[in-house]
Amino acid sequence: MVISCVVRRASYVGLLLLTPALLRAQDVIGIPVGETPPAVILENLNGDSVALSQWIGKKPVIVEFWATWCPICAELLPRLEAAQRKFGDRAAFLVVAVAVNQSKNSVRRHLERDPMPFTFLWDGNGAAVRAFQAPSTSYIAVLDAKGKVVYTGVGADQDIESALETAVGGGRRR
Repeated sequence: MVISCVVRRASYVGLLLLTPALLRAQDVIGIPVGETPPAVILENLNGDSVALSQWIGKKPVIVEFWATWCPICAELLPRLEAAQRKFGDRAAFLVVAVAVNQSKNSVRRHLERDPMPFTFLWDGNGAAVRAFQAPSTSYIAVLDAKGKVVYTGVGADQDIESALETAVGGGRRR
């Protein structure tokens, strides 16, 4: 019983790590461009309920689905930090910590060791994963000021700055 749970969990983690490479060849990744994600309630890392509508529909928003154990997320970090320095006054940067092989406490400990300049939210029940149709960690969705998706992508080599230029400037991109 214990061995089968370990094997099952390891195969889930393996799929999450391989999914970005498999998805790059697909045209639509996650929630389609032009759509507005449904309303979602998450938690902050203190356990308080937080509605994504607090940010979405107010100004452009970038949402990354992330995990402490995700090497692709770590590779993506410099691009996110550069984009945050450039667009931080014009866009909200949200990181949704998924509840796969990590806990709120492990996320908090990770951020104490390696702080990041973003708003972190906890998706303990997978509500945001479902709303954004997030296929894996390192998945990013960029929304314009009206709350419509203008970009989705997965993997370490995403052009986040270009996606945010589109969201801030009001153009459309895929």
